Amino acid sequence: MSTAATAPVVDLAIVGGGMVGACLALALADTLKGTDRRLVLLEATPPDTGQSPSFDGRTSALSNGSRRILTTLGIWEAVVAQAAPISRIHISDRGRFGAARIGAAEQGLEAMGYVVPNRALGAALWARLRDHPSVELRAPCRVVGLVREKHCVNLALDDGTTLAARLVVAADGAQSAVREAAGVSATADDYGQVALITQVATGKPHAGVAYERFTTSGPIAVLPLPPVLGHQRVATVWTLAPAEAARVRALDDTAFLGELQQAFGWRLGRFSAPGERLAYPLALVQAASLVSERVAIIGNAAQGLHPIAGQGFNLGLRDAVTLAECVADGLAQPDGDPGSSAVLQRYADWRAADRRLLVRFTDGLVKLFGASLAPLRAARSLGLSLFDVLPPAKAALSTLSTGGGGELPRLARGLPLRGAALAPSAAAP
Repeated sequence: MSTAATAPVVDLAIVGGGMVGACLALALADTLKGTDRRLVLLEATPPDTGQSPSFDGRTSALSNGSRRILTTLGIWEAVVAQAAPISRIHISDRGRFGAARIGAAEQGLEAMGYVVPNRALGAALWARLRDHPSVELRAPCRVVGLVREKHCVNLALDDGTTLAARLVVAADGAQSAVREAAGVSATADDYGQVALITQVATGKPHAGVAYERFTTSGPIAVLPLPPVLGHQRVATVWTLAPAEAARVRALDDTAFLGELQQAFGWRLGRFSAPGERLAYPLALVQAASLVSERVAIIGNAAQGLHPIAGQGFNLGLRDAVTLAECVADGLAQPDGDPGSSAVLQRYADWRAADRRLLVRFTDGLVKLFGASLAPLRAARSLGLSLFDVLPPAKAALSTLSTGGGGELPRLARGLPLRGAALAPSAAAP
């Protein structure tokens, strides 16, 4: 099957059921409830098998804006027991005098953010989606081809069938097959680094402090987690050169803990009981455009960031809820076309400034703190010290916790999408 006349026609096909794709599906589900609109979520790996790379042993640092979105979507209450609030952020440069500290209380916030296991988020999202009458889930299911016609996009699936959708959303990660098939190029700036991720127990209470420590081999992020059986635990993201990351990953537990301790220091006491070690190559990936004809690109398919500032999922989630609002408003128009050029252009324009700011901010941090020249190291140490005593600088950084500047989507403001009066569905001819 290759035409819309012989393929089932849906209004929206989201390719990729990771955290960002699942949030988009859930954001639109209530808007579509009780209508004849159809939304299909396609995911290559069923999340309940334990094999999904989106819901592995990693954690996500949620901004307050992201927490508000998850609350509006009805997800936060399902994960809050497994979330650790960040009371303070401590940034330092190993071997230098500079340090910066920013606390939630001084910014008038309950927390600077929250650390949540990806598995917990995935389980909560998919539990809601499975029970929702407006979402059709297909997993496992892979897209193996894409052909566009005037009123729809035909997706060839790996089971030999074809699905026609008026809008296709690429939420299938940094190596997005849908983005490539849609003819949207992407650049990849290899940082020459690998993130080595694990969890360890600490000898001292973490008190909700998130640490970012810059070393000559790369930054180490240490993030608070809820206690497990009374033991304090933290998630660690240790950035290393590829060969060094492979060496460290292969060490036995005792040797691994010794090297991690030496790199981070003793602020949290002695590290012990390391968990599984995961390794991820790091690159800045940027799609040349967020849209193509009847295709929208979100999350890591749109931009893959270095984890240095912990903003990747937050940025992708704002992609999802912004697109959801544009689609919901488009569906309410007389033609009710979610893949119209007007809907897609509004999404691309709305996301441009936020995306540009976060990409530059994250990439700039990587390059500034990765520099080994003595003058630059001295300058950044001075910068950290100045930051620590300048309230306006801290206030500017805290805006990342609430979702950045510019107009926020309705879901990020705690408001539901407009969708009470959707136009009737018009199947593509």
